[in-house]
Amino acid sequence: MTTTQATPDLLAAVPRDRWPRHIAVIMDGNGRWAQRQDLPRIEGHRRGVASVRRTTEEASRLGIEQLTLYCLSSENWKRPQQEIDFLMHLLEQYMIEERATIMDNNLRVRMIGRREGIPDQVLRELDKTVEMSAANSGMWLNLAINYGGRAELVHAVQSLADDVAAGSLAPSAIDEQAIASRLYTAGLADPDLLIRTAGEMRISNFLLWQISYAEIWVTDRCWPEFDETALHEAIAEFANRNRKFGGLNG
Repeated sequence: MTTTQATPDLLAAVPRDRWPRHIAVIMDGNGRWAQRQDLPRIEGHRRGVASVRRTTEEASRLGIEQLTLYCLSSENWKRPQQEIDFLMHLLEQYMIEERATIMDNNLRVRMIGRREGIPDQVLRELDKTVEMSAANSGMWLNLAINYGGRAELVHAVQSLADDVAAGSLAPSAIDEQAIASRLYTAGLADPDLLIRTAGEMRISNFLLWQISYAEIWVTDRCWPEFDETALHEAIAEFANRNRKFGGLNG
């Protein structure tokens, strides 16, 4: 758990070359936040969208290269149908209402996850936003929707096995790069920093391959409470870490 104190110039003293290039976020605690406010769970999800907007705009302003948000896990389908329906409605609404913000911030949107099970109208709006932002040159906004790390790895292994069976790939040619090229995140850099809100100390099947060497920063704030200051705290804490990648430097 971080103990970094926020100050107005928190990042001013942090060398730019020590900032993370790719930040991934497990956005947790929407329902808990709502319950604490005596509000329905769905109101927590609604307020969470505001945090998505704040975090996305600030990360873009800071020059972060990639931001990956865990929007909907493959396990979330187990929730009550009413909540699932609302989440799908909220996702569709986000894709429509946030297009101006996405374009104003020069963002490039990408979905990682499985399309199966997502309503057609949601996919249409998602695809439209992805296409609209494709020519932008700013930060990648990667939305993990219907995503599960184990399912992603299974998909990658099956894809490699198909090529081996077809004779187009030798088993000895399968290395880390070959596996990474079959993941949903193919072509994207691995996260440097993983943020989790609501104080939970687990990674919840998120980017299991990609976060092998990511620094993890946990805050007690629920996602609707996450703001620019919290993002700055996470970046400052990251910059103070000694990343050895298995070596003995430092």
